Amino acid sequence: MAADAVFIHHSDSSGYKFDEEHPFDPLRLTLTIDLLKDVKALTEDQLTTPPPYSDDELLSLVHRTDYLTAVKKLSEDTLTDDSRILAQQYGLHTEDTPVFPGMHKAAMTIVRGSLAAAEAVMTGQVKHAFHLAGGLHHAFPDRASGFCVYNDAAVAIKYIRQSFGARVLYIDTDVHHGDGVQWVFYDDPDVCTYSIHETGKFLFPGTGFVHEKGTDHGFGACFNVPLEPYTEDESWLESFNVTLRKVIEAFKPDVIISQHGCDAHAYDPLSHIHCSMRIYSEIPAIIHELAHAYTDGRWIALGGGGYDIFRVVPRAWALVWLTMIEHPIAQRIAAGEIVELPDSWLERWSLLSPNKLPPYWMDDLSEIEAMPRRQEIAEKNRMVQSIAIQDL
Repeated sequence: MAADAVFIHHSDSSGYKFDEEHPFDPLRLTLTIDLLKDVKALTEDQLTTPPPYSDDELLSLVHRTDYLTAVKKLSEDTLTDDSRILAQQYGLHTEDTPVFPGMHKAAMTIVRGSLAAAEAVMTGQVKHAFHLAGGLHHAFPDRASGFCVYNDAAVAIKYIRQSFGARVLYIDTDVHHGDGVQWVFYDDPDVCTYSIHETGKFLFPGTGFVHEKGTDHGFGACFNVPLEPYTEDESWLESFNVTLRKVIEAFKPDVIISQHGCDAHAYDPLSHIHCSMRIYSEIPAIIHELAHAYTDGRWIALGGGGYDIFRVVPRAWALVWLTMIEHPIAQRIAAGEIVELPDSWLERWSLLSPNKLPPYWMDDLSEIEAMPRRQEIAEKNRMVQSIAIQDL
């Protein structure tokens, strides 16, 4: 633990790997932890391991029993014609989310990590917790989707609601809409889901429009901010700041759970948003501020997407932890200083990276092509902002 924060990690999380060519690569975890160690912001002793893998009944708070049974069976069997049919029934025989050996154990380990983070914060052991491997926000109660087998964020939120009765604000900054979490809590007035993402008009999963506001008692506790393709830093941050501050002021949560997918970067190969590392410095800073203003500091952060695994993910995720612990690097970056990445980390990983590694924590913006129609994109995003929060 450091500065009232805990870093949760289990080595078995690296077993969550579909195949060698799949974009969801657990090497992201190693790269991030290694970077934090090299800047002396994390030691081996500070890595907190969640409880051992087990068939935890808490999974059934979100996932159907038949789905859990199918995942366990498919995790152990060699694929046959019958098992392929079974996998297809549950979204597990697709290009995005194929079956892999040990799938249940690896996915369960990730769920346990997010539950451990929730437990640490809600019992008052720490104010903040970061579980790097978490944030698998696309999984549904009855099926896998979008690289996600179990929805660890939804399970952690259900656990918090059941055990502590707390009002939860879920903030999702992944470039893809946090659909799985949204639909699990679509009728729950005590769980507010907020997702800022590239519009579903052009990007998976094709949802997350401003009219999706919840149903029944949960109407008005769901907020979506779908942004135009090629949105850049200024418009992204304006949209985030304007809408999130209105939402949290109206909802008044007891705890924040945030998902830190870092695939809205211009370098990411799976989306069209055109931001730089600036947003990944400011996102955790804003959430940190709001947690201390509204939830007595209670903040649980999870990982998520991010597919430029060398140039973007390690810096973005490391900045979440550096912000949580109020590390001097985060403070220097916030003050506008140019801060170099450690030579040791750059030398260690440069030979594996398919692209030249950036030498600084923040991007050299001259290396990111400016987008045409910037003003038009910003105006469209302002229209979305106003509609998203018009009822607050």
